[in-house]
Formats: sequence, structure tokens, C-alpha cells
Amino acid sequence: GPLKVLFLSADTGGGHRASAESLAKSFQNHYPGTTYDLLDVWTDHGVWPYYNLVPSYQHLSAHPRQWGLLYHLSNNYLYEVAYDLHSWLTCERRIRRRMREYRPDVVVSVHPTMNHVPLIATRKIGKKDGRHIPFFTVVTDFGSAHTTWFQKNVEKIFVASDRLAKLARRRGRIGKDKLVMSGLPIRHDFAVQAERLGDRTTDQGRMYQVETKEKLGLDSNRRMVLVMGGGEGVGSLSDIVDGLYAKFRKAGVDATICVVCGRNDKLKQELATKDWEKVLQDSHVPTKRRRILEVLRPHRSRRIQQTLDRVHHQEEVEEEAGIYHA
Repeated sequence: GPLKVLFLSADTGGGHRASAESLAKSFQNHYPGTTYDLLDVWTDHGVWPYYNLVPSYQHLSAHPRQWGLLYHLSNNYLYEVAYDLHSWLTCERRIRRRMREYRPDVVVSVHPTMNHVPLIATRKIGKKDGRHIPFFTVVTDFGSAHTTWFQKNVEKIFVASDRLAKLARRRGRIGKDKLVMSGLPIRHDFAVQAERLGDRTTDQGRMYQVETKEKLGLDSNRRMVLVMGGGEGVGSLSDIVDGLYAKFRKAGVDATICVVCGRNDKLKQELATKDWEKVLQDSHVPTKRRRILEVLRPHRSRRIQQTLDRVHHQEEVEEEAGIYHA
């Protein structure tokens, strides 16, 4: 029958919310009449620093070095224990009261910070109500994952790769019976499009690509380069697009650059109104910022530098020979 599903997430990038929405659609397909809600347990019910989760993410996503430092300092067992204990003592009661209001049949976490305390709250709610409320974790990372993702007392943990399965067993001591290799959740629309596309190398597949480009107002005779930076359009997307445009123009590559800006309206407006001829002119002159960054750039290992030198040499050889890659 229909279920009431409670997803735990926060607006720290579009991936968590997109995963929750795609899973919600699957619940509704398998259990018609299912309803769902999305709850951010920290923003409204956490204490400092937890209620600053979203603005902190927005700041760190624009400062990758700070992000990397914080991630690596916190990605260990001692931090996990301290974080779990402090958040439990300060926030569990308020989070439990909020979760009880939804009266969920199932709880699904799609966020690394929303597993330990919400799981405790879910168990207490179920015990008081005299019913079992399953708690699942869906890891929305692919190559690596923070230690806070893995709580061994959940029903199941869904991961996207062998690497994450190994991390779950090593860091979270998760039993194989609780690990499910499922891949990353995708919206149902992607599956529909993939089925319509079929084999992209066949005449039918190529024709479908042409029709899709035309529907989107794109030139079907030109190659297309897709640039993405998450649901917030974060990172140095503008600089990346500038570099691609300048390089393509210099190399004589005729291609359309499509940029996924997500909810970043500022980036969308900036790209829509940019003077691209000026971008091309500026690419010939090293800026003061670029010179400073070169001086401050961390020293690379010899192996990495040798690899970069080989790639750079190959590019020069191909450029002299008139070989360009779109």
C-alpha cells in the first residue's frame, strides 16, 4: 500500500535533493499513492555550528582549499565520535520531536550529516509507537565518501561503487548483508531518454540525438561540450568556460559549449551577457592574479610534473601538425 516517506537532506548542492526526488518517484511508482517530505534536521532544529550547514557549504564551495582542509581534518574516527556525541546531546530531542510530526513509515537519509542522530530519533519514535520504522542511507557520493555516511545500525546502506563498499566495511564496519551496490539514484526522465536513445552509434540513435538538439535549439551539425559543476553551478565554471572558449577559437574548433548552471542564476546571467571577444583577447595576456597563483601553486611531485610535461609536449606537437581535438 501507499507509504509516508521522510527524506533527510539539506541544500548543500543539488545532488542530495535530486537523489531524494528520484527515489521518491521510484517509491511512488512501486507503491502508488505514496507521499513524501524532505526534512533538513539541522537548519531549524540544530545548535551552532550545525544550523550553519547550508551557508557554510555555500562559502566552502567557493573556496576549494578551505573545503579540502575541513574535509580531511574531519574525515576520521575521532571526529566522527566527537561529532556524534555532541550532536546527540545537543540536538536529538528537538530532531525527534520534528520527525515525529511527519509520522513516517520509512526514513531515508541522502546526506552524510544526517545519519547518527536521526537514526537514534527514529528508533525511539518507533519504540514509543510500538512499530518498526526502517531507516536507510543512500550514499550520493561516487569515488569517495566522508566517514559520517556510515552507520552500522541502519537497515541498508546503498552505495554506488566498489570503492565505497570497501570504505563502508572498513570505516563503518558495515556487514556485507547491509550493503547494496545500486549505483547513484537518477531521475526517471534520464531512464526514459536512455531507452529512447538506445544505441547511440546506430542510425536510430544518431537521429534521436539530432532531434533532441533541434528541440533544445542547438545546431545539430556542431559538436557539443557539456560543462557541469553541480546543482548550484559551483566552482570556477565561468573561468573554465572562458578557457574552453578561448582554446577552441584559437584551435579553430567549431563546437557549442553548454553550461549547466543549476540554480546559480548569477552565473547564468554572467554567461549570457559576457563579451566573448574580450574573453579571447584577455586569454593572450597573463593577468596579475594568474601570475600570483603560479607563484603560490603548491609544489608538484616529480611524477605528476613529468606527466603534465608529456601532455603539454604532445599538445604542442599536435598543434604544430594542425591536429585538434573537439
